[in-house]
Amino acid sequence: MPSDSSKTGFLTEAELKDSPGVPSEARRIKGPVATIECMEDIPCNPCESSCNYDAIIVGEDITNLPHLYGDNCVACQTCVYICPGQAIFMIDESLPDGRATVMMPYEYRPLPEKEDIVTALDRAGHELGDAKVVRVRQSKKMDQTATVTIEVPRDWSMLARAIQLER
Repeated sequence: MPSDSSKTGFLTEAELKDSPGVPSEARRIKGPVATIECMEDIPCNPCESSCNYDAIIVGEDITNLPHLYGDNCVACQTCVYICPGQAIFMIDESLPDGRATVMMPYEYRPLPEKEDIVTALDRAGHELGDAKVVRVRQSKKMDQTATVTIEVPRDWSMLARAIQLER
């Protein structure tokens, strides 16, 4: 039976519910942790190869889905920019006042700037609402992939996966 994403072009919450790469809510509220939204059985393992903490395991068969061992994740963020499918995000639900941050890979230009107000988008590109840019990182080590971290209401942390700059 085809997956929902093969019909829609994006992952659905139902598909991610039992994903081996998605950390539990209990882990997400402890602090930053990777969230792997890779649901394709394709030969790929840069996330495992780049993780020095055994937090991501693909295994000998590199077409396996990556498994996240959230308690091993130290939020080094390497997997976020190393993933060629831009399928890894860093989620932190430990902020006070019902807030969270979402770090995402970002390969568009211009880059937003810290403190910018942007529109958070879900996986389908639908607007969630305003989000504040709290960090933008780019370095030679990261090649052409910058990362952008936005602050959102906690209930958007597993929904917000892209941003739209002011037009």
